Formats: sequence, C-alpha cells, structure tokens
Amino acid sequence: MTDTTEPPEPVEELPSSLFDRLRAEPERAPEHMALAAAERFGPAAERWTALMAPHHTPAEAAAIAYRKHVRRSGLEGAAAGLGGALTIVPDLAALAWIQGRMVFFIAAAHGFDPRHPMRPAELLTLQGIYPTAAEARTALDGAGVPLAQQFVRSRRDSDEELVPRLVKLVGRKVAKRAMLKLVPVLSSPISAVSNRQATADLGRRALSYYGG
Repeated sequence: MTDTTEPPEPVEELPSSLFDRLRAEPERAPEHMALAAAERFGPAAERWTALMAPHHTPAEAAAIAYRKHVRRSGLEGAAAGLGGALTIVPDLAALAWIQGRMVFFIAAAHGFDPRHPMRPAELLTLQGIYPTAAEARTALDGAGVPLAQQFVRSRRDSDEELVPRLVKLVGRKVAKRAMLKLVPVLSSPISAVSNRQATADLGRRALSYYGG
C-alpha cells in the first residue's frame, strides 16, 4: 500500500545548470530559483495532491507537506554543515530549493494550481523578496531577458555576491547563524537547527496564505 503521507518523489538535487545560472547572475538569484522551482515542482505537487485527496483533507495534506519539508531541510543542513565555509553556498541554495518545493506542495494541497504563473510570484512574496505578488510577477517576466552586457566573474567573487542574496531568500534565522556555519563539524548541528527554523517560518506563512 502506498504511503500517502510521504511525497512520492524525492526532493531532486538542485540542477547544476541552475547553480551555474545563480553564480552567473547572483543579483537575480531569487527569480531564477523561483522559476526553476515552478518548472520542477509544479507537476510533482499536482501528482502528489491527486494521491493525497482520497485520504486527507486539504488542511491535513498541507500540514503533512509542511512537516516533511521542515524535516528534510534539517537533514540537508546537518549534512551540508559538515563542510563549514566550503558548503555555505550549496547549503543555502539547497535550502531555498527545499523551501520552494514546500510552498508549491502546500499551495497544491489547498487547491491552488501549482502550475499557475502566479505561484512562483507568491513564493517570492512569502519569502519577503517582493512586497506584492504582482511586483514579483513583473520581475519574473524580466528574469529571462539576457543581460545587456555580460561580464566575467571569478567563482569566489560570484559566491561572495550570491551568499547575501541566498541568506535573504531562506530567512533571518539562517542569517543569524551564518558566521558559526563557517566552522566545520560545529556548523552541522547549527545548520540543521537554523534550516529547520527558517523552513518552519516560511511554511507557517504559506499555510496561512493558502489556507485562509
């Protein structure tokens, strides 16, 4: 018998092509992340909701999605935190990826079409990147436009620009612990706790937004 409490598909790793794009245009990291999340997680959330519907109410399904993703964000943080400074960027990006998936699953559980173009805009609004979904949608519509002028960044310079944007994306609790995450091994439990708390905060906002 299928375990309907567990999303049927594992959280995919952040695509390497997306990681490259984040590093190439760190100033647009939130928009690139939201658009990629919509492409990857919209269909998965739709399939999962169809499996959940016969067994759970919308509120129950949304709560399950919330709990599962909070737990997964903690596991990801514990693993990535072992590398300290070397894994800060991958850890933050992976956390944003899991958080994005959670929001799409919560939206779908409450009956919102996870493929709708406003879902990634709402994600950015829930993350506090834009004050309204309309403004976020406008920014997303321009995210695919090539830069008028390309310039070369070293990986180190790119990561230095990317870290603050990813920290803003995943939540204040992660930002408060960012410096401690520079210490290998010690950063593992710190990363696990901060990731869980930040994901829980975002999840509660999503539950309230979509659940009414």
